[in-house]
Amino acid sequence: MSSQPALIAIFGASGDLTKRKLIPALFNLYLDKQMPAEFTILGVSRKGDAETFRTQMREAISEHSRRGDEGLEKWDEFSKRIDYINGDYADASVYERLGKRIQDDEATWGQEAAHVYYLSVPPEVFPVIADHLGSAELSKNRELDRIVIEKPFGRDLDSAEDLNKRLMASFRERQVYRIDHYLGKETVQNILAFRFANALYEPIWNRRYVDHVQITVSEEGGVEKRGGYYESSGALRDMIQNHLLQLVCLVGMEPPTSFDSDEVRNKKVDVLKAVRPLAEADLQHQAIRGQYGPGAGMAGYRQEEGVEPESSTETYAALRLHIDNWRWHGVPFYLRTGKRLPKKLSEIVIQFRPVPHLAFPPTSADSFEPNRLMINIQPDEGISLCFQAKEPGAGMRLRTVAMDFNYCEAFRMTSREAYETLLQEVLIGDTSLFMRADQEHEAWKIVMPVLLAWEGRKATSFPNYAAGSWGHAAADQLLARDGRAWHNPA
Repeated sequence: MSSQPALIAIFGASGDLTKRKLIPALFNLYLDKQMPAEFTILGVSRKGDAETFRTQMREAISEHSRRGDEGLEKWDEFSKRIDYINGDYADASVYERLGKRIQDDEATWGQEAAHVYYLSVPPEVFPVIADHLGSAELSKNRELDRIVIEKPFGRDLDSAEDLNKRLMASFRERQVYRIDHYLGKETVQNILAFRFANALYEPIWNRRYVDHVQITVSEEGGVEKRGGYYESSGALRDMIQNHLLQLVCLVGMEPPTSFDSDEVRNKKVDVLKAVRPLAEADLQHQAIRGQYGPGAGMAGYRQEEGVEPESSTETYAALRLHIDNWRWHGVPFYLRTGKRLPKKLSEIVIQFRPVPHLAFPPTSADSFEPNRLMINIQPDEGISLCFQAKEPGAGMRLRTVAMDFNYCEAFRMTSREAYETLLQEVLIGDTSLFMRADQEHEAWKIVMPVLLAWEGRKATSFPNYAAGSWGHAAADQLLARDGRAWHNPA
């Protein structure tokens, strides 16, 4: 817990993210005694008032908190810390009132506070708010003024660089927290602990022993009521450019010399810089796009609300990447993500090379499977190692078995929400779990050849996979050409 007071201004307080994630996360931190002794949560939006906001957030806790109604006896004392500013984001008076509230609270607390400006607003509003915060001198304290930016951070390389220039006009890099909620998940952070706090795996975490890496983020749901947003995004922008490439960094990075925030992020940037550029001539064998059609009693993407009848927006994307450095040269990284797939799942599979000489007769197993390390990020957080073992009884019969680590069973507690971790890191001023400008830049560079090729060439085969299936068959062929196959959990 930080002992320094904090004022948290949530721009876009009337929006869905505040209700589903931000206020439940802050309330859970409060129940866990992880909030500062003195703090204010200030909703900022074009509509609403303090009393209505408190009432709505009380209902949101019951509906969206991981604890449900547990701890609600503390709500009244927590809600006394909540206030509201009503006004347009382009109105200078909003920032005057915000500045006045900061002054009043700091006078009451008797010390300076951390000022967190959380932008839960559409991306086009980011620079408007940042500019006004700068003009109102609410960003000049390089240690205490912090701005949190939700994705998408731009929609391509040029727009991301333009947005960064606008932010840097008022803030410095160390004040900017580009949030990717995947980096707040316990199992994602456990990748670093698993790799660098144990002697067993790091010596074989390289091209000599690893055959390939698969990263899957699948969603059972469709676009629901977000069709309008998704039409301007698609799976490549929405998931691969940020979430999946961050997982690539955690799997592929070199050991840091310390867990200083910049040292860890430097190692992640090194991975992105080492990714082999995707050549347009090879894209048909390295990048697959798909769109779900009707299936399993569910509508197709083009029948969703807000979606164009002849839309070419991809709801599924798969890539094959290579990291050209000594550790990973020749080891393919296969990435895939999609909507309306059979299972909600985020999983990393490290598949090891087969044994160099198999002494057992062919009759000892129906099939010999290589060792696989599976890191399950959601919904069941844990790590499994698949290996060969002898079946009980006479003779030598082998079967694939698993050693399992389950987060909830091991620690006898449910893991906290990613936003709880990330908001706590913002409050204490630790940037380790947040994207840096050069990370964003390199991630956009990787996907830009694919984006440009897909935007310049309309998909003629859409829809090309049925809702409820594992995606476009061409993604299976992507691995089959290499003599490999996706790991599809039952």
